[in-house]
Amino acid sequence: MFNRTSLQAAAALASISLLSGCSVFSDGESAGDQRIVIGTTSSPSTLDPAAAWDNSWELFRNVFQTLVSFPTGTTSPQSDAADCKFKEGSSSRVFECVLHDGLTFSNGHKLDAKAVQYSIERIRTIDVQGGPNGMLGSLDKIEATDDRTVVFRLNKSDATFPFILATPAMSIVDPAEYPADQLRKDGKLVGSGPYVLDSYAEGQKAELTRNPSYKGFADRKNGGVTIRYFKESEPMVAALKKKEIDATYRGLTAEEVVALQADKPENKGLQLVESTGADIRYLVFNTRDESVARLPVRKAIAQLVDRDELVNKVYQGTAEPLYSMVPKGISGHTTKFYDRFGGPDASKAKSILRDAGITKPVKLDFWYTTDRYGSSTAAEFTELKRQLEESGLFEVALHGKPWKEFQAGYQKGQYPVFGRGWFPDFPDPDNFVAPFMGKENVLGTPYVSPKITDELIPKSRRESDRGAVTDEFAQAQEIMVQDVRLLPLWQGKLYIAASEDIGGGERALDPQTVMQLWELSRRTSW
Repeated sequence: MFNRTSLQAAAALASISLLSGCSVFSDGESAGDQRIVIGTTSSPSTLDPAAAWDNSWELFRNVFQTLVSFPTGTTSPQSDAADCKFKEGSSSRVFECVLHDGLTFSNGHKLDAKAVQYSIERIRTIDVQGGPNGMLGSLDKIEATDDRTVVFRLNKSDATFPFILATPAMSIVDPAEYPADQLRKDGKLVGSGPYVLDSYAEGQKAELTRNPSYKGFADRKNGGVTIRYFKESEPMVAALKKKEIDATYRGLTAEEVVALQADKPENKGLQLVESTGADIRYLVFNTRDESVARLPVRKAIAQLVDRDELVNKVYQGTAEPLYSMVPKGISGHTTKFYDRFGGPDASKAKSILRDAGITKPVKLDFWYTTDRYGSSTAAEFTELKRQLEESGLFEVALHGKPWKEFQAGYQKGQYPVFGRGWFPDFPDPDNFVAPFMGKENVLGTPYVSPKITDELIPKSRRESDRGAVTDEFAQAQEIMVQDVRLLPLWQGKLYIAASEDIGGGERALDPQTVMQLWELSRRTSW
């Protein structure tokens, strides 16, 4: 899950208008009546929240409610379906939520405390590999103490628990519509959020209309949204220029961003909204595979990768080098990989391998997804291959697969080295370390570090002041550099390209870099 250089950046995006113009409606129409058409290359992998720890959240945020959420302008969880707080004297171990009165699902069924309990417990029961149950490690049990009150009892102090409840993974579902012990598979979706999913064609389109029974914080500035899913960014941009869609989100290549920034006739009537932040890209090393099981091999790769060259050549200023799994702008960020390895150095990499008795080029298989992070991913891996092979120390074979196949493969441990992106669940250093650790993690590749999982993370989670946990995460990052199980590459920027008559792009991304579709509107005049 996300893109910001400060905790506040997602709520204060910089809007860059390329050209200005005007737009008017017929008599009797208003901006709030208008439908908006969004294009993206990031389609949902599932329609069931119990299975999703990925960009499926984009859809969920707009059709489900969570107990707490991130309204525009906030960086800590605020009330959504309920008012919540840790009980006094509980040492961040008892979290109580009181639901707002009169909540219903879009089908008219009652949304009560038992529905909330059911929604979270089915995540744990179904326990999808690589799914959101991995976020609930601190949860002991849930109690519906009355019709509107839900109490979460934790097995340890966890000041990040409200942030977890604010993720779309914790969407509240209707017990009558969602099986308790298996995923819903009929292609339908029922929630209590700002919109209703009227129709869905996998990989093609989702049609959303206003939910007339919605009671929540979202101020819907449009009459509904159509989301069109594209396999490649080129036809998506073409559709924007032909006014077949109103805006794009996720998937623009660096070349396309640079082209859209240019003052050229083909950009007439377009604008670009930029958000710089905490979405990151990194390599994962599966040490169960003999090709990267030896630490010197992984260290040599870390010594060779030229992040500056990668960012400049492939991303043309739309990203920046990253030397830590915790990105710039997040409390606890360091540059540990640069501190340890410095700049790229083939002679040092050669010495690392030779000292380990490795004298022949190491053959590696690098895997990446072709349709999740944008069309530049293939070029990125081509550049990584070039850098490693230019040293004469490695021979790299590249393999690309669509997201669903790719995801299934890495969760089964089939890939020696693979590329992943991380859009943060919430703006806290914990979310850039904890999800990747332990025998069961989001990568499907066990990474056991008792010092991190048993000491540093628990200690940090006892601290409600999240700005006071930098020492713990600095230590964690130092251990991660020593292990080289994950190799951070870059942190990026998100861009919303839109027609000039579309407003609200500067407010549309929450701190999880999830699109809040209700913020988008068609301007009535200029």
